[in-house]
Amino acid sequence: MALFGKKKAAACADAGSATLTNGTVVELAQVVDCIGDSCPRPQLMTKKAVGQIGAGQVIEVLLDNPTSVEALPPMCNELGATHLETIQSPRCWKVYIRKD
Repeated sequence: MALFGKKKAAACADAGSATLTNGTVVELAQVVDCIGDSCPRPQLMTKKAVGQIGAGQVIEVLLDNPTSVEALPPMCNELGATHLETIQSPRCWKVYIRKD
């Protein structure tokens, strides 16, 4: 399998929407499933996903690695993106990133 296997990213039609804690509903361009992955794979997968979407679109990154959760928000400036929010769910963290 290639470094960025297709099984990890959902197509636009499968992505749906998400509600942030402030009540804002965002349409998701892509969901990047990094459950079970350790650094640097989540960062690489996020960089690739942000590169594939258009300005103003949002991705959701699913993580269960605390180090990756801490690494993604500061990385957004380098990607030309904005960290919208990180939400902890029972299974994982969900990081929302919008391309600038």
